[in-house]
Amino acid sequence: MVPLSLSLQFARFPDAPLHRAALPRHKVARWLRAALGDDVQMAEIAVRVVDAEEGQRLNREFRQKDYATNVLTFDYSGAPVVAADLVLCAPVVAREAAELDKPLADHYAHLLVHGALHAQGWDHETSEADAEAMEARETAILAGLGLANPYARD
Repeated sequence: MVPLSLSLQFARFPDAPLHRAALPRHKVARWLRAALGDDVQMAEIAVRVVDAEEGQRLNREFRQKDYATNVLTFDYSGAPVVAADLVLCAPVVAREAAELDKPLADHYAHLLVHGALHAQGWDHETSEADAEAMEARETAILAGLGLANPYARD
């Protein structure tokens, strides 16, 4: 098992207890470890769950996109020691989970895996082939965790 230093942080916002309940530390660690590649020897990951205002501000400042997005990855070093911050915007995650008719925790699992893959250099915005490869990797990881394919269309 890959050693993981995990910091799990929740901003103060009205629905924070609901999101905290969906993200027990042991599950977050399990989901992140599942996403770490074979070349990773150690990981230092901070996960921060924020409100829409903070999510939008960070997305605007760091990606020049003026809206709150579901997950932002700030990667500082790749394998063999992965260091990253993952910022999840709670209202966006909750809305998407409801729209997809899936449990909040399952959607968080997907987004944490997605963010951890970004921290290791995976990128779905560079080409269609890269997007397909990243989706396939996410799907395989989530299947290993007993979760459904997040990209399956009904």
